[in-house]
Amino acid sequence: MHANGTIFIADNDLKTRDLVSAFLTYQGYNITHTEISASFFDTLPKNSADIIIADLAYLHSILPDFSERAASTNPLLVLIGYGSRNSKQAANETSENVFTLPKPLNLDELESLVMRAREYQSMKMLDNTADDGGQYQILTASMIGKSRPMKELFEMITKVAESTATVLVQGESGTGKELAARAIHQLSGRNSRNFVPVNCAAIPDDLLESELFGHVKGSFTGAYANRAGRFEMADKGTLFLDEIGDMKANLQVKLLRVLQNREFEPVGASKSQKVDVRIIAATNKNLEELVISKDFREDLYYRLSVIPITIPPLRDRGEDIPLLINAFLTRFNSDKRHAVKGFSRETLEVLCNYEWPGNVRELENLVERLVILKDSGFITPDDLPEKYLSGRQSVLIPAAGTLLENQLPEVGICLNSAVEEFENRLILQALARTGGNKKEAALLLNLKRTTLIEKLKKKNLAFGEE
Repeated sequence: MHANGTIFIADNDLKTRDLVSAFLTYQGYNITHTEISASFFDTLPKNSADIIIADLAYLHSILPDFSERAASTNPLLVLIGYGSRNSKQAANETSENVFTLPKPLNLDELESLVMRAREYQSMKMLDNTADDGGQYQILTASMIGKSRPMKELFEMITKVAESTATVLVQGESGTGKELAARAIHQLSGRNSRNFVPVNCAAIPDDLLESELFGHVKGSFTGAYANRAGRFEMADKGTLFLDEIGDMKANLQVKLLRVLQNREFEPVGASKSQKVDVRIIAATNKNLEELVISKDFREDLYYRLSVIPITIPPLRDRGEDIPLLINAFLTRFNSDKRHAVKGFSRETLEVLCNYEWPGNVRELENLVERLVILKDSGFITPDDLPEKYLSGRQSVLIPAAGTLLENQLPEVGICLNSAVEEFENRLILQALARTGGNKKEAALLLNLKRTTLIEKLKKKNLAFGEE
């Protein structure tokens, strides 16, 4: 199995160390054992994005130097043990990168923390990949992703930002079209001026013209004073026209004139005003189809879509879901002052297999809801609303006597590999529950002790001698 990274384990409890080592080796990580001393951090490779798993008893030996180490390499420190409640609280409050897990060890919780650390480090690596003054830092502060579609999107945004050309951002509802528009503005030479958003679908038709172009006093009932419109507010900056596909025909004509002549007339005014505005439009509708049906002007469509950008739906970039969850979890834990530690492996699998019709906005709302309701601990499938679980299929494995819930991939599955992985998990969980005692673990699995030992050797999960 391809190695996912290096994890340092410092624990004098040999059974726990062997259990953690075997489990994470099976998950594809390189494992290094090290001793804790006054020069502990000096023994670790420099500039490595490592994960450190240590005995909670070493809390006071590790924490003084951990903050300095974390500032440069962003490791995750997992402390395992029977420490006092005060010790665990002190560890968890030291840094967002420090977690504690009680004994007996829950392997699913450990795996979830390691996955969260990997995603956190991936985000940091993305932030540090910019060669041109930190453009990717700006993008990933609001737009998060490491998938190929998102990398291509970031490259496109970076290229078009310095242009003055009109941009048409297309994508399903909830994909983050306004975030893309804001990123273009922030990366442009207009970033010191206003970014002015207008939702064309949210403003009544009879008010949208005044909202966009402003009006003069007395131009209509209720116009008691001159009022600047959004175009004037966005002068020398960027105007973001969201849901442009809902704009009525009469306003489409006036918008076309602004794009052609760079001037507009406030409602009731007798002369035009010049304006220097970069326009970014967005829609979740297919404008080409609206042009064919005569619901959208063809000349305006071509004026708006000088540079078209499409935001990929969340279902097409599933590998970004753990990244997004981690970012939302960190934010909502801070906002709500809660202490949810993460999402279990099974929960992440469920969410990665969901279709996400509401895209990133739906995921963000779900994480916020779960943080509010859960308050602390780990998010499990039992915490999810029913609709996220409805796509899973139940498969009964009689030999295990346990109901496994999993989703059969569209492309099928290797049954032998799946059964092998299931057996390995049961063995490791039994060893975790018994603190590494092979005799007691064998009893839990209804096996002979010698049979269990042979399986451990065959699977390369061998533990130290008892």
